Amino acid sequence: MWEFTSPRTIMFGRGALEYLKEIEGERAFIVTDKVIRGLGFVDKAVDYLKEASIKVKVFDEVEPEPSIETVKKGTEIAIDYQPDWIIGIGGGSSIDAAKAIWILYERPDIKVEEISPLAKLGLRKKARLICIPTTSGSGSDASWAIVVTDTKERRKMELGSKEVVPDVSILDSELTLTMSHELIADTGFDALSHGVEAYVSQWRNDFSDALAIRAIQLVFMYLPRAYRNPDDEVVREKMQNAATMAGLAFSNSHLGLVHAVAHAMGGLFKIPHGRATAIVLPCVMEYNLREAMERYSEISKAIGIKASTQKEAVEELVEAIRRLAVEIGEPTSVGAVGISWVEYEKNLGKLVERAMESTTIVADPRSPSTGDFRRLFVCVFRGKRVNF
Repeated sequence: MWEFTSPRTIMFGRGALEYLKEIEGERAFIVTDKVIRGLGFVDKAVDYLKEASIKVKVFDEVEPEPSIETVKKGTEIAIDYQPDWIIGIGGGSSIDAAKAIWILYERPDIKVEEISPLAKLGLRKKARLICIPTTSGSGSDASWAIVVTDTKERRKMELGSKEVVPDVSILDSELTLTMSHELIADTGFDALSHGVEAYVSQWRNDFSDALAIRAIQLVFMYLPRAYRNPDDEVVREKMQNAATMAGLAFSNSHLGLVHAVAHAMGGLFKIPHGRATAIVLPCVMEYNLREAMERYSEISKAIGIKASTQKEAVEELVEAIRRLAVEIGEPTSVGAVGISWVEYEKNLGKLVERAMESTTIVADPRSPSTGDFRRLFVCVFRGKRVNF
């Protein structure tokens, strides 16, 4: 028996932010960062909320890869303010912080690290959640996943609950027009990795498959165009849709080794998450080849690759992903982002340990051993082909 979860409402297209004028409530608590606030998006949201006669308080202290400390600080302010709407505006970091703050606001008796799919939270007694992404990658606006950083341990905590799937997701393409080339590339690869991992997950299903394969097609069609023409709003809308569709896909199947490896590296070395997935995705696909040949070949066919055998189709797909990374300026190895082998090797044991602890590995097509992970991390550092 399967359960499909999604936001009750998804508003999309230019001008979708105006939906805020239609909501009913008394107080809204906006969670964002200073960059997004400085771009004027928060002011625009506040104006719409005021038209709905809703009072607003803004917490704009979310940092990239939000920390436990930031979540706790935002929660304290929310508890004092007592909103009936929590609104996350920004990239995945702001939206993940909004989710975590919402949980602790409703459940001040639990700790951040206790947020789990197995814990009954009983949300929506005080507030509901709206997520408004300004990037096109995380899919957090449609998923139940939350990533919070333990800065002391330099560890990304993989948290989540199906209860935190937002009530409303607002995809306004106009909000993505300020993204830099680098951010377009990083977030685009995050969306691609979500789609690919969801499609080959052992927990996949017909509903997640449909969303995953379309998200992958959209990324291949529109990510290079978004990178070359950042002012093309039609292309930006397609990428935003792809990111949310991929978020829905993995939220209803699961992720895999790409995220186990990327989270471990990101926590220890502060590599932006999307960039880490760009490096890791082809290597993990090669590792999974023996168990997921047919599924990868279906992806290959869906994006128009013609091949005489499944193996050839998958090899062409992996090379197409590597070419895409190069085309949009993404690194193809950890060494290329300025991390020395000496520093990397010193942390290799810790990287393997954290990847082995990741909740994302349970549904990957292939079950890795400690030795497999160690060899995989070495290949990822050097950008080498995986043949084991």
